[in-house]
Amino acid sequence: MNKYKKLAIGLVCDALGYVSFVFPLFDIVWAPLAGYLMTKLYKGKTGKIAAAIVFVEEAMPFLDVIPTFTLMWLYSYVFKTEEKIIEVK
Repeated sequence: MNKYKKLAIGLVCDALGYVSFVFPLFDIVWAPLAGYLMTKLYKGKTGKIAAAIVFVEEAMPFLDVIPTFTLMWLYSYVFKTEEKIIEVK
């Protein structure tokens, strides 16, 4: 998946998290769904860790202001450095 498509999906998911400020019961449905979506957007160990974080963040009241999907995108595509394989001859 294109990294900018992931960013767009992440921004929409972060915006959906704000719905709970108007409808607090929305978090009952959104928290597990957000965790599931995070595992589908980001594979591996980091995706699972991010899913746990987004689940807790969405389930806890008043933490919805944290843009977890956007922060995960920034971590994955801006701040994370690739490990270089050094070939020894």
